[in-house]
Amino acid sequence: MIVDCAIYHDGRRTEGPKDFSDALRQARAEGDSFLWLGLHEPTEEEFELVSTEFGLHSLAVEDALKAHQRPKLEVYDDSLFMVLKPVVYEPRSDTVSSGELMLFVGESFVVSVRHGEGAPLKVVRQRLESEPELLKHGPTTVLYAVSDAVVDHYTEVAAELQNDLEELEAQIFSPSGGRDTKGTASRIYTFKRQLQEFRRATGPLAQPVQRLASAGVPFVHAESQPFFRDVDDHLMRTNESVEGLDRLLSDILSAHLAQVSVRQNDDMRKISAWAAMAAVPTMLAGVYGMNFDHMPELHWAWSYPALIVLMVLLELGLYGLFKRRGWL
Repeated sequence: MIVDCAIYHDGRRTEGPKDFSDALRQARAEGDSFLWLGLHEPTEEEFELVSTEFGLHSLAVEDALKAHQRPKLEVYDDSLFMVLKPVVYEPRSDTVSSGELMLFVGESFVVSVRHGEGAPLKVVRQRLESEPELLKHGPTTVLYAVSDAVVDHYTEVAAELQNDLEELEAQIFSPSGGRDTKGTASRIYTFKRQLQEFRRATGPLAQPVQRLASAGVPFVHAESQPFFRDVDDHLMRTNESVEGLDRLLSDILSAHLAQVSVRQNDDMRKISAWAAMAAVPTMLAGVYGMNFDHMPELHWAWSYPALIVLMVLLELGLYGLFKRRGWL
């Protein structure tokens, strides 16, 4: 579905032909104009018309239709093809979801293809249209602005994940937080899966942005390299933050498992102590319950009280010993 189609002349949006084929021819006829065509989850038939008119490479077209691509940058004869993965974080459910955003950038056109939610194209287009001085630089400006918006949102998501991880850490290491062993481990693994989803969006994007920040990439003006270096710097900090969160989460999981192990050992010591205390009277009762004829104690009038007192003394002695050692 075509979301928006506009010609930008001298940095300002102009009313052009409604048909994108005519709009593209008009943009190419005017030296300082370019066409920005926005698509959302186009069908194969819709995109075939676009790819034919714009001369897009068949491999890039296949990637744009199928989606599920890693962030990347491909250079073809007539255009650049860049894939970005905008992310959306829902704090209530602690879920990270990612969409896909493909950009075809040529000398006089930009074609954006969006899959899923979270792509900031509408906001980017509005911001650029309010700053015609930026749009004067042509399609490269759109590529930079979209990349910058996506990476800036990565930074916001990373900050939200940091806050949620600190809350999770405080809950786990609270006096009563780690008692639900199964539930705690499940929360940690769920958070780790969300972090990995975020990582799949940010990590592979580093190399494409670095290429855009360096010289020699077609359809990218040399004056835009400092802007892409700024995007690269923000992305680098985000990736470092994600790496730190992943390490911290692994440490939290290890510490939680150590807590569980210590608690289990403590429980086993208590069980062993009570079992030892129960074994002493059982042993004495078993010995004197066999009723052998040649047991002098059985013929003593005080044998029963003496045996009870012996049991009590042994139990008290064992209880005191285990208490001093911290087993009870």
